[in-house]
Amino acid sequence: MNVSAWSIRNPIPAVLLFVMLTFVGLASFKAMKIQNFPDIDVPIISVTAMLPGAAPPQLEAEVARKIENSVATLQGVKHIYANVQDGTATVSVEFRLEKPTQEALDDVRDAVSRIRSDLPADMRDPIISKLNFAGTPILAYTAASDRLDEEALSWFVDNTIAKRLLTVRGVGAVSRVGGIEREVRVELDPVRLLALGATAADISRQLRQIQQEASGGRIDIGDAQQAVRTIATMHSADDLAGMDIFLSDGRRIRLDQVASVSDTVKEQRSAALINGKPAVGFEIVRSLGASEVEVAAGVREKLAELKGEHSDLELTEAFNFVAPVQENYEGSMWLLFEGALLAVIVVWFFLRDWRATLVTTVALPLSVIPAFAAMYLFGFSINIVTLLSLSLVIGILVDDAIVEIENILRHLRMGKTPYQAAMEAADEIGLAVIATTFTLIAVFLPTAFMSGIAGKFFVQFGWSAAIAVFFSLVAARMLTPMMAAYFLKAPSKQYSEPRWLKLYLKCATWCIQHRILTMVGAAIFFVGSFALVPLLAKGFIPPDDLSQTQVYISPPPAAPSNRPTR
Repeated sequence: MNVSAWSIRNPIPAVLLFVMLTFVGLASFKAMKIQNFPDIDVPIISVTAMLPGAAPPQLEAEVARKIENSVATLQGVKHIYANVQDGTATVSVEFRLEKPTQEALDDVRDAVSRIRSDLPADMRDPIISKLNFAGTPILAYTAASDRLDEEALSWFVDNTIAKRLLTVRGVGAVSRVGGIEREVRVELDPVRLLALGATAADISRQLRQIQQEASGGRIDIGDAQQAVRTIATMHSADDLAGMDIFLSDGRRIRLDQVASVSDTVKEQRSAALINGKPAVGFEIVRSLGASEVEVAAGVREKLAELKGEHSDLELTEAFNFVAPVQENYEGSMWLLFEGALLAVIVVWFFLRDWRATLVTTVALPLSVIPAFAAMYLFGFSINIVTLLSLSLVIGILVDDAIVEIENILRHLRMGKTPYQAAMEAADEIGLAVIATTFTLIAVFLPTAFMSGIAGKFFVQFGWSAAIAVFFSLVAARMLTPMMAAYFLKAPSKQYSEPRWLKLYLKCATWCIQHRILTMVGAAIFFVGSFALVPLLAKGFIPPDDLSQTQVYISPPPAAPSNRPTR
């Protein structure tokens, strides 16, 4: 079926098709998430086992080695890494990229469950989680208040600010940086314990049984039933100090007779500083699949509401990783517009016909905008990779339309009507246009099937470029001939070939007349190009660049950095 001829005879369906594709593409573009990089899913599972007070040799022998031996039997394991510190052992299992992440997570969870009885009984339950590339903070703020001290401000961040920000769509976690935590400290007196014949284990066991709330069953009150709860809690440090402790010989003493009980703060093991001064900060992490720009807008709106409710609260933005994402997005969009404008100028320079240039230019937006609809259906986002692919192919998208319109102009110069020229020219060159387009698709699409971590990033690159090129073919075969048939006019003056075209035709004629020399020259160029391939750096990021490059980041004198440090 000759699609171009059908489109010329029936222009209304073709126009309505592209109007529909344009509206769907614009709606999809508005709904797509703006991100820095695409969210990738890598099958790397982490197992964190905590045994407080254990030394690294004990953790290595009793925990890490047993977990390693268990997960090593799983299918698709590529590497196993272990990190042992005081009281904590972390085992990271890297699977081959072909293995689904959820399946890898389930396999590791089952492997750890099989050996749970062989691990130390007093060890906490292992934490099994998958690697999340979206887990890095995108925003950080510091909080200050004239009314709240450091302890109250820390509790305000944990209880009020964190809960309010977690209601924002796309916020995955809110973590406090710096500050202090309340702690009720019980310091035993060893001399008194020895004199009374008591041990620290006896005291600890009885303290563990105090702060408990449990179900006490139900009680009948008239015709209704009421739930009963057993509450055994202390409300203050003074109540805890007056608690009765039963010794092994039957005697009873008060806790404050063998220990000093104080309501204080926990020992600080991390701190946040802003401009060299202590501060209480908090970091915002987006959830997987969320847009940094939308999350930042929602966070700022919630923080503005909090500042309105608490006039004494002062919030300072410490660092912002969303602004570069917004700048990259705006810069890439401008590059798209500039590339399209340059393509239009080049087309006009060679065609020298504003009507033909306009018909060719229409293929640009009608190739890019419908591509956003397909990208949205594939779950892609607007990020550096997808915008890079569209920026690279923006000039290629008018190739098919240029070939179509140039052949139509050639038929017009023969004295044919625009309708007849469009019908015959589109039928004459249709197969060449289709072959050229699918050749470009065959160049870009294989990048979507690259292996390794780089392939995870470039899957959106290859598909985005291939989809845009395909829609350029649809526009060139359906819309360009139809618009040319009804919009172009026969040339009013005699056409004369430009000088550069005559020079090109002379070179082409020489190559045709000297076929052997042309083939030898092409073969030398082809072999020489492949001979230079071993000299190129290999890898996603060349290792030499990483080892020889040093980056120093220092704040400008007039605007010191506000980023908190731990």
